[in-house]
Amino acid sequence: MQSSTVRTLLVRGMIAGVVAGLLAFALAYVVGEPSIDSSIALEESASAPAHEHGDAAAVPADEGEEEELVTRPVQSTFGLATGVLVYGVALGGIASLAFAVCLGRVGRLRPRATAALVAGAAFTTVYLVPFLKYPATPPAVGNPDTIGKRTTLFFLMIVLSVLVAVIAVIAGRRLAPTLGNWNATAAAGGGYVLVMAVACLLLPANTDAVKETFPAALLWEFRLASLGVQALLWTAFGLIFGALAERVLRPAAAAAPTAAAASEAVTARSAARPG
Repeated sequence: MQSSTVRTLLVRGMIAGVVAGLLAFALAYVVGEPSIDSSIALEESASAPAHEHGDAAAVPADEGEEEELVTRPVQSTFGLATGVLVYGVALGGIASLAFAVCLGRVGRLRPRATAALVAGAAFTTVYLVPFLKYPATPPAVGNPDTIGKRTTLFFLMIVLSVLVAVIAVIAGRRLAPTLGNWNATAAAGGGYVLVMAVACLLLPANTDAVKETFPAALLWEFRLASLGVQALLWTAFGLIFGALAERVLRPAAAAAPTAAAASEAVTARSAARPG
């Protein structure tokens, strides 16, 4: 594939990431933010200052209150939109490069099907599998002293998942001549599942990520919303980028049969000429 085509696909991937990010932002704002607001309200009520329990006269009204650098309405709108869009653009660019590598190397799939395959694999390896081990939790819920540890474990799970997935793809390609495409794919996929299952058992759990008194229904609502946002992001990206990539690659695909037909016509005319 020519470098100009890869560059074009990269731009298309980032555009698809922006559009997918906008859709994900809309869903996150509608279904995710209410559970976050409820979580913050629960945390604030649990850590109410002493003057709310009868010591108001002993504590000045403005003492102990910290001025917010970024207000909650800004966080839930502009901040959320910025984060989701940057995330969508970055992963859209990376996924488009992965698409360029996979196109024509994972079977005779059209660009749309290849884009859907890449998006599904990215969603599974980058989010779904790490989510099963370390599910998302609302802010102001867990022990703040363990945020660094929890973040490190989550990103370690992402790196491990992607690395094992790449090894599985390479192993599947090498096994294909011997086992056949279907059996090699099944063996590589089974190997990925087995390795990640062992990793989930060996890696430490986030035992202090959620307090025992936190409502289970609210936690489930937040996690379901988080999963839905990611699923929408990658589904939209796969569909949008697949359509854009198809339009980019269609002229090149159509040029090959035309050139072959022209060559056959020239050969036929040459053969028809009298010697």
